Amino acid sequence: MRISKLSVALVCAFLIIHSSLAQTSPQDFVDAHNEVRSSEGVGPIAWDETVANYARNYANLRSQDCLMKHSDTPYGENLFEGGGDATAKQIVDYWASEKQYWDNNTKTCAPGEQCGHYLQVVDPGSVQLGCARVKCKNDDWYWFVTCNYNGPGSARGHLY
Repeated sequence: MRISKLSVALVCAFLIIHSSLAQTSPQDFVDAHNEVRSSEGVGPIAWDETVANYARNYANLRSQDCLMKHSDTPYGENLFEGGGDATAKQIVDYWASEKQYWDNNTKTCAPGEQCGHYLQVVDPGSVQLGCARVKCKNDDWYWFVTCNYNGPGSARGHLY
């Protein structure tokens, strides 16, 4: 049996695409959040379809222009826009990298820096999560990602 080069190329392309998509599944977002939360001594967060539907609707709306504009949400919210195939772990780690600017003793962020994305990821009041990732229609290389957070303490609108 002969396997053509085209067949091999198609299988490789499928595996690359499948692998990329598999790294942005709901469970990938939950695992990435819980890895950061666990390192901070914060309890786990769980996927919630109601919150995820909200995130999907907003992401679809933003897919037209991919503006980094917060929604008018009843949930906590983190946004991300990036090129290529950023994984859920890379996205959450990007938000969590703001920890370096947070002073836990004074409960303040370093002047001129952002800490809100990190604080949203580790907010112990956030117990439910829903994320969505869409391709930007104004630039085929970019993705828009939103994660929304629900639970006591996190339902304060667009926190950060």
